[in-house]
Amino acid sequence: MKSLITENLEDSLLDKVDLRRQRISQTVEEVQKVVCRLTTEISHQDIRFQAIPYSFTYNGNIKVLAPSQFLVTVPLRGLAGYREAREQHWRYYTLGGARLLCPLREPEGLQQWLCMQQFLKSLWQWHEADVNIEGDIVPAKVLHVFQKLVENAIETCHLSGKVSMLTNSIAVRVAVETSQSQVELELAPAVEIPNVWSQKAQWPRCLTRWPLPERVGCIKSFGFTLLARSSYHWQLSFRQAEQMLLEQLDEDGGCRRKCFQVMRQMKEEVWCPGMRPVITSHHLQTVLFWTCEKHPHLKDWQVFSKGFLRLVRKLHKCVSQRLLKHFFVPKSNLLRFADSGELDAVAQKLALFLKDPQRDLP
Repeated sequence: MKSLITENLEDSLLDKVDLRRQRISQTVEEVQKVVCRLTTEISHQDIRFQAIPYSFTYNGNIKVLAPSQFLVTVPLRGLAGYREAREQHWRYYTLGGARLLCPLREPEGLQQWLCMQQFLKSLWQWHEADVNIEGDIVPAKVLHVFQKLVENAIETCHLSGKVSMLTNSIAVRVAVETSQSQVELELAPAVEIPNVWSQKAQWPRCLTRWPLPERVGCIKSFGFTLLARSSYHWQLSFRQAEQMLLEQLDEDGGCRRKCFQVMRQMKEEVWCPGMRPVITSHHLQTVLFWTCEKHPHLKDWQVFSKGFLRLVRKLHKCVSQRLLKHFFVPKSNLLRFADSGELDAVAQKLALFLKDPQRDLP
């Protein structure tokens, strides 16, 4: 059976992987042009938001979560010299400025507060009331300012026929018409913090052998990013560290990347297709990282069929249990707020595939 899986995947799915890469590259190129125009105009209007230049190679600010779902991180300017908060204190404010009798909920998992005292240098604009409450830079207020700037930039850049605002969440989302299809972008203001590793990320774990110890320091040097995606708390992101892990996957000659690409292809075509899938490429990437850590040796990644099925079994376990720990911050469950019905449907498809892999193969 496994030899049949290998033959089918090598002959057909890998061809589809190449076609997907070409199609996504074309879409990313078109999205890049739109994002560059919008953020350039936004940066002219408000110095706190940085333009995203067009890149002829890899653009680290654009993350493809699914073929029609992108996350675009928009760097914020004027906040430098970050340091972890030294003391905890309760917050009693609302977004409107009123006082609460009970304190706001403390951040959990991938969340944290962000206050001006954590930066050695800052632009005076970050002290303004449009983004600041009692010394905190509040993501909801940053998003409110940013949304107005995006709306104005769409008009100023004459992109109304190509770009439209989506208003179903606190996050800033737009729909972009490309030559192939409509894609949805979440534009997330981002505080980039290089050369500092978050205290919440207790990594690497003891006795782990992947990645190699000499790689760890380089990976952690990329630091982390704080994204404005909710009301009061900033969300931790490790996109640059994750990208470095991906780039170094198969330095020993293994087939990890090929296994991941085929799993992603099957997820998008069979197990979890759609405009807003409950399982995204980031979930699959996390499954890959955990599996690489558990199986660090080349011998575990020399036979494609074994490596591929190992990843699918891990994915099935996570989806069935509705538990996928973040690779760097394991206390955070990436499936915590996912729709349970959709997860159950994916788990059922994965179970059927593992019972008879030939059933879903082209």
